Amino acid sequence: MIVLSSNEVAKLLPMQEAIGLVEKAMIAASNGLATLPLRNAMDLGSQNMLGIMPGALEDPACYGTKLISLYPDNPAKGHSSHLGLMVLFDKEFGVPTAIMNAGKLTAIRTAAASAVATRALSRADAETLTIVGTGEQAHIHLEAMRAVRNIRELRVAGRTLDSAERYAGEARKRYGDLTVTSTDSVQEAATGADIICTVTSSRETVLHGDWVGEGCHVNAVGASIPSMREIDQEMVLKAALYVDYRPSAFAQAGEIIAALDSGAMTEDHILGEIGEVLQGKAKGRESDDSITLYRSMGIAAQDLICAHHVMIEAGELGIGTDVSIM
Repeated sequence: MIVLSSNEVAKLLPMQEAIGLVEKAMIAASNGLATLPLRNAMDLGSQNMLGIMPGALEDPACYGTKLISLYPDNPAKGHSSHLGLMVLFDKEFGVPTAIMNAGKLTAIRTAAASAVATRALSRADAETLTIVGTGEQAHIHLEAMRAVRNIRELRVAGRTLDSAERYAGEARKRYGDLTVTSTDSVQEAATGADIICTVTSSRETVLHGDWVGEGCHVNAVGASIPSMREIDQEMVLKAALYVDYRPSAFAQAGEIIAALDSGAMTEDHILGEIGEVLQGKAKGRESDDSITLYRSMGIAAQDLICAHHVMIEAGELGIGTDVSIM
């Protein structure tokens, strides 16, 4: 069995590679070629949780479980909000084949999924990006958005102006061709944007639908449990809504659950899974004026396909630590 660190996962899973892998996983999920039990989250108190995400894939043939701690206040203390392990097994004998850092794997595959959705749903000429949040996902989402669209302007909205300015400074250093502005007003950053990514750990709404203009594409990413709401009901109702996997969206996306329970929308308001859009089984953007929304929940198929790739690459390149548990 091979053990891989955060840095090793990052080295073996570059963004462009991750985007292609996650696209394949989303198609597989929509075609019923993945076993995806709903994520289970155990309450640890103080808003902290342990997430358990099992799953299996037919191609590549593997299965596994992600065990990940969800600590929303960690970024303020210098740690990632998602920390844990991905355990991968081979399907032939059920042998554990790899253990790797799940925090880095989650960060990369989540941003890659947003990139897949953005390429499928946003306007091809989209170039103004707003990122709401300043943590790990904010940094990696910028890389992912630049991988699929010609982003020329970045607007950063942080919980505080100081955090937004710090992030903006780092973005300017990394991407010299970007025009970067920072603010603590999400409304200011969102107005007129072509693409908006909400990547916060907030339990309260940070993006309101009436701030989002025609032609915009929104990736709502940060709220991973029903009690968290990054977007309001108006955002859900005014947009052409897409998800990664209907069962998880209906069971765990708080704003979708609330809209269904109140009768404000029906299940067919979800126009498709991204895997369906990619295959032409569901319509994507209808016009340049349409507002599209990808409600990301994250699915085990994305973790599995990326973890399997990392494991194979590590074996070929001699990276990682081999251990025996027998």
